Amino acid sequence: MSGPQLSALDVAFLCLESETTPMHMGAVATFRPHGQVHARKLTTLLAERAARLPKLRQRPRAALFPPGAATWAEDPDFVASEHISHHHLSSLYEPDPLSAYASRWMGRPLDTGKPLWDLHLVTGLPDGEFALLLKLHHALTDGAGAYAVAAGLLDEVPRATRRPHSGSGPPTPRSPVDAVKEAVGSTLAQAGIASSVVRATRSPLSPISAPPSTERRLGLVRLDTTEIRRIRRAHGGTANDVVLAILSGALREWMINRGQRADDRTLRALIPVSVRGRSAEQLGGNKLSGYLCDLPVGLDDPLERLLAVQREMSRNKAAGPARGPGAFPLLADRMPPMLHRLGSKAAGLAAPLLFDLVITTVPVPPNRLTLDGTKLDGVYPFVPLAPRQAIGIAVATYRDSVHIGLQANGAAVSDVGSLRDGVLKSAARLLDTA
Repeated sequence: MSGPQLSALDVAFLCLESETTPMHMGAVATFRPHGQVHARKLTTLLAERAARLPKLRQRPRAALFPPGAATWAEDPDFVASEHISHHHLSSLYEPDPLSAYASRWMGRPLDTGKPLWDLHLVTGLPDGEFALLLKLHHALTDGAGAYAVAAGLLDEVPRATRRPHSGSGPPTPRSPVDAVKEAVGSTLAQAGIASSVVRATRSPLSPISAPPSTERRLGLVRLDTTEIRRIRRAHGGTANDVVLAILSGALREWMINRGQRADDRTLRALIPVSVRGRSAEQLGGNKLSGYLCDLPVGLDDPLERLLAVQREMSRNKAAGPARGPGAFPLLADRMPPMLHRLGSKAAGLAAPLLFDLVITTVPVPPNRLTLDGTKLDGVYPFVPLAPRQAIGIAVATYRDSVHIGLQANGAAVSDVGSLRDGVLKSAARLLDTA
């Protein structure tokens, strides 16, 4: 039975999929139980909950019209437990066994002929901890929707009672004149985005471009939110500005350690922006735009980096998420699906001409989250790597910590330890200025 149609942007993410460019998002969630971990009980519980989420039972299927389109269809052979695995770590020689295991797991593409998700329960961690490793294809959902999927696998969180909006009710019918105005405005907006994308294209290629590789390296970094707030109180801006400045300093040190020139340079980051409405609590579909932010890796002074980031992001926000070259996901979502079937691979290869890396923030509410009564300790998200890009960074704030997931192309980055350490050093330097 056919379900809703994939948006053009969803189709684009499917078309970008390849062995060396798997287009799935990921997350590593860690838990600290008080007693023994019962792996079979947990995997059974997770399978029961996954089976109740309609989106996890569906797979993409080609549609007859429009050409190149696809719809979500119920998988007649779906068995939730086939998407869930248990692995007990036994190596005593890995310095970071969870990251090493998650790196191998992240590099394996999903089977696009089946429901587009995968879940691993990992036990045998130090101090009796266990972890959940969740993989979702980007065609299935964006970061905001990914949290909704993950929340469906955890224990239920009581929802606060919401008062209906005073203006709620059936929408006012649009007049033909309003419809024409909207269509003209949409066409002009698309032309403006396309023009700005062309102007933003750079040459030569990114200084941190990477060859195709099936290998991935993951790094997990945790920062204290009280320190982020302290920096923000001292220097203004937003918490996101502070994190971007910290990451700029880490990338600067990482480039220098690789023997690359960082002075008088910037790295351009694509910052995805969700354009979901308040009522859009769907599990699926991508509702994305974005900003392009030039990260000041050429500046050695941490405070100067923060001020430069604040200026850059203020300009982006003043323009809004529907304008500028970073809004190209909106343009992609308005293209016929067949164009993505024909041209997404070539467009993906051109990504380094427009941006050097992706830095995304995944929203996680502050509610105390649990699995079978065990409290969630940390959640590290991961963003897929665009073709020929060496690094992707995802950030999630949960409770008293900022969790940063680093994903690196294994052919270009043999060890993410330098970048992980650089994040901690950059945060400490910026904290000293506060």
